[in-house]
Amino acid sequence: MRVGVIGGGQLARMMIAPAEELGLEIRVLAEEPGMSAALAATATGDYRDLDTVLAFARDVDVITFDHEHVPQDVLAGLVSAGIAVHPGPEALAIAQDKLVMRETMARIGAPQPDWAAVRDADELAAFLEAHGGRAVVKTARGGYDGKGVRVVNAAHEADDWFTALAEDANGGALLAEEMVDFTRELAQQVARRPSGQALAYPVVQTVQRDGVCAEVTAPAPGIGGLAEEAADLGLRIAEELGVTGMLAVELFETADGRILVNELAMRPHNSGHWTQDGAVTSQFEQHLRAVLDLPLGDPSPRAAHAVMINILGGPEGATMAERFAAALAAAPDAKVHTYGKAPRPGRKVGHVNAAGPELDAVLASARAAAAAFD
Repeated sequence: MRVGVIGGGQLARMMIAPAEELGLEIRVLAEEPGMSAALAATATGDYRDLDTVLAFARDVDVITFDHEHVPQDVLAGLVSAGIAVHPGPEALAIAQDKLVMRETMARIGAPQPDWAAVRDADELAAFLEAHGGRAVVKTARGGYDGKGVRVVNAAHEADDWFTALAEDANGGALLAEEMVDFTRELAQQVARRPSGQALAYPVVQTVQRDGVCAEVTAPAPGIGGLAEEAADLGLRIAEELGVTGMLAVELFETADGRILVNELAMRPHNSGHWTQDGAVTSQFEQHLRAVLDLPLGDPSPRAAHAVMINILGGPEGATMAERFAAALAAAPDAKVHTYGKAPRPGRKVGHVNAAGPELDAVLASARAAAAAFD
């Protein structure tokens, strides 16, 4: 069977090894030469161009994605051509637009922060007044890793975004959300096949720095009864939205013991990288199984604790390869995964995984290996 992946980033790169192990042929449409998934890149081109995407998809059994940015008209063109697309256009539309996502979560009754679509500074000012004078403002489309997100204390702090909306022929609105009094951030991953089978991974704790996921602990320490609640919520969202493949539900855990939906991602996700070395079935193998409608693998952890730490920025004055020896010597039990990217400040260029019976020891190992790349 042949899987076509649109997007040549690190998520596509990390599908290559499990595809080989499953006896699959994997092909990648990369945006440009030399991207992370260059080993499987059989074509380069613009994923926004229907003819380019149709030519790439002609000889594969299913199309899936490294990112959620493929336009709806291109997705519709693939479906019209009889090509299997997983996740499908209807589900991806919810991940592509944060306002649509919020409307959908409200429709299905999923817990979430108070929010509003704001089209100008007056509407944002009204939202601020009703929510203690502070709010999170997001662009509806295109933001990731902290981009397209601002905490504002006054309506004029989003004036440039409102100006851009006014100049856009399609118009639109920004998303304003209440500032949630959360104690930590969590992520719940589930996998779902087109035929309906769905499985949940353990809910994890995530730590963000400058809007970028920096550290993940699996399972989330001290999660208690919220573990079952998070798994049930993730599975319900996947079923209600008809998601096929991996779904990540980013969550807030509040001071009063609730969980609220923050964002959704319909693909393998940074919060699930720990599964490569810490779970029976990695999220990348699981995604391939799911989109091909193969029986899902066991999502159980291999050890009591697993930790993932992102390598952000990478080394100055040395290549990633030159730091490998130091990382492996510092933590022989850790696993280092790199993305084939040139280091630059704040850029995700790899991650480190560690797993074991004692959380403190696992954290120390992962952090020691990651520190070699600072």
